[in-house]
Amino acid sequence: MKNVFKKPDAINDAVMHYCPGCSHGVAHRLVAEALDHYGITERTVGVAPVGCAVLMYDYFNCDIQEAPHGRAPAIATGMKRSRPDLIIFTYQGDGDLASIGLSEIIHCANRGENITVIFINNTVYGMTGGQMAPTTLPGQKTTTSPYGRSLTADGYPMKMAEMLAPLEGTSYVGRMALDTPGNTLKARKMIFKAFDMQIKGMGFSFVELLSTCPTNWGMSPTQSIKRLQDELIPYFPLGVLKEKEAVD
Repeated sequence: MKNVFKKPDAINDAVMHYCPGCSHGVAHRLVAEALDHYGITERTVGVAPVGCAVLMYDYFNCDIQEAPHGRAPAIATGMKRSRPDLIIFTYQGDGDLASIGLSEIIHCANRGENITVIFINNTVYGMTGGQMAPTTLPGQKTTTSPYGRSLTADGYPMKMAEMLAPLEGTSYVGRMALDTPGNTLKARKMIFKAFDMQIKGMGFSFVELLSTCPTNWGMSPTQSIKRLQDELIPYFPLGVLKEKEAVD
C-alpha cells in the first residue's frame, strides 16, 4: 500500500512560510505528486509571479523562474516555444492572474500554448495586504472594500474557469476546492490530468483551486474552511468544465 504520508520527491524539506491554515502547502504537494507520478521533475520549470507563492523556488526540486506581476503566461510561453521538450507550469493567485495578468492568461489560453496553469483562488490579494481581488465575492470586506464589495461600483466576481473553457485553445479546464480530503483527492486528479494533457501536447490546461486565506479573511483556519464551503463553492461551482479527447 502506498505511504500517503511520504513526502513527494519533487518537494524538499524546507519549512514553508505560508500562514497557518493556508492552502498553498496542500496545492504544492499535489503538484509535486504529479511531477513524481509522471517522472518529469528533471525537465519541469515552474513560473512564480508576484504573490504569496513567490518563494516557491525554496520548496520544489525543479527549476523555478520568477516573473513580473501577471506575466507568468508570457514567460511560460517563451520557455515552452524555445524548449518544447520541457514541462512548463505557472502557479498564480487571483490578484495576479485575474487582474494585472488578465490579458496575458486569456491570450495564452486562446493561442493554445502547451503549458499547465495552477490558479489559486482565495478571493483576495494575499501577499500585498488583503485588497479586493477580481474574485472577491459580493459584500466581502477587504482593505479596499471596507463596506463590502459593491456590484454597482465594483462589478461582479470573475469566474476564470468559465471564461477560459470556451476558448478554442484550451484542452482542459477544471475547478476544485481544497477543503476536505475527498475534494483534495479530486483536485489531485485534476492536476494529474492537466499535466497529462501537456505531456501529450494537447494544448493549454488550467486547474482552479478554491483556497483559504485565514489571515486576510480575519478567521481561524477552521472558520476559513467553513467560509470556503458556505460562500466560495456556491459561487464558483466545482467540476471539470472542459476536457478535449486525444486525436489519434
